Amino acid sequence: MPDWNEIFTERGKVFLEPHADMERLVKLFKKNNVQKILDLGCGTGRHLLFFSKKGFEIFGIDASPRGIEIAQKWLSEEGISVETNCCRIEHSFPYKDNFFDAIISIQVIHHNLMENILKTIKEIERVLNKGGFIYINFPYLKKNIKNDNWNLKRIEGNTFLPQKGKEKGLLHHFFSLKEIETVFKSFNLIENYIDNTDHRAILGIRK
Repeated sequence: MPDWNEIFTERGKVFLEPHADMERLVKLFKKNNVQKILDLGCGTGRHLLFFSKKGFEIFGIDASPRGIEIAQKWLSEEGISVETNCCRIEHSFPYKDNFFDAIISIQVIHHNLMENILKTIKEIERVLNKGGFIYINFPYLKKNIKNDNWNLKRIEGNTFLPQKGKEKGLLHHFFSLKEIETVFKSFNLIENYIDNTDHRAILGIRK
């Protein structure tokens, strides 16, 4: 079973441009005096670079040492310093309680079993200030999620393992609307929509 370390080693910077919603988040964050942001699953650093250039203090976590290495090289080439940590996102984050004003996670948290996704959400709740923002996107449950390009194998519930394709062997959880309500019950969800990458995106505020 491959992991992101192998993918980053083989393919380098998998994503170069920031997600299309990030410019809108910049305006929202500045309007609400957001200063410290966590990029959960920062990969090779596209959003670390983006938000740092916009004047925010951003931190990154990723499970892939190779991803962190590529990110730091990219940041260094741009003359930017960002603190990054290598750890699995279902483990304890290396930050104090209520440390961040906002947390973003782009196409990351679904690569796990639901048991571990819930652990990740608990850590998000812990390190995010009351009134802090989350922006998270992930695959969503459709009426027919059969994907002939991936040959999905059900592992449990709405969690599947692609048997082929570019993310072969990487767990994918497809969230139902009911699951979103339950998993993110500690947040007021102010937006819930399908983004331009055909993922469900949620924007919320910690209660």
